[in-house]
Amino acid sequence: MHVRKGVTVMVEVRLAPDETFESLLKRFNRKVQQDGILAEARRREHYEPPSVVRKKKEAAKRRKSSRQKNA
Repeated sequence: MHVRKGVTVMVEVRLAPDETFESLLKRFNRKVQQDGILAEARRREHYEPPSVVRKKKEAAKRRKSSRQKNA
C-alpha cells in the first residue's frame, strides 16, 4: 500500500497467460521500486523531528550546489 497526497495506492500486477512466477515477481519488484514504496517505508520507519528533516534538506542542497560548481 502506498499513500500519495492522501490517496492510498496498492501495487497490483496480474499474471499474464503463460507467464512464469519469476517474471511476475520481477515485474512486481520493479513496480514497487519505481513507485518508491520501500524508500518511503524506510524513511518513515523512525520518526524524525522537523528540525532534523530541515537540516537534512539543507545539507542535501549544499551537496548539490557544490557538485554543480565543480562540474
